[in-house]
Amino acid sequence: MATKSKKKTTTKAKKTVARPKAKAKAKPAAKGKRAGRGGAANSAFMKPMKPDAALAAIVGDDPIPRSEVTKRVWAYIKKKGLQDAKDKRSINADATLGPVLDGKKKVTMFELTKHVNNHLS
Repeated sequence: MATKSKKKTTTKAKKTVARPKAKAKAKPAAKGKRAGRGGAANSAFMKPMKPDAALAAIVGDDPIPRSEVTKRVWAYIKKKGLQDAKDKRSINADATLGPVLDGKKKVTMFELTKHVNNHLS
């Protein structure tokens, strides 16, 4: 009589071998004012710019950087309560801000920067 041999099938759990972690590369020493942030400051934003008469009524007529112009315009908007109550993204113009917004009664905060930059030289 012939006997059939049965093969045992066993599943072995794979062994996981812990690999040593790769050592972090040493970073070179940081240079410049903005160390750790990718280099020097963007001088285009820091360059003092002269506002025209319409914008000078809000931010003053001294040459100041665009970043400071934006801060002063937003301070004016918040002080006068010109942000729309229902839609916070909209800015309502008053008599002083109207000429800066090129005569528009309402603009979004995304359009605001475009209008303000048109009044800088």
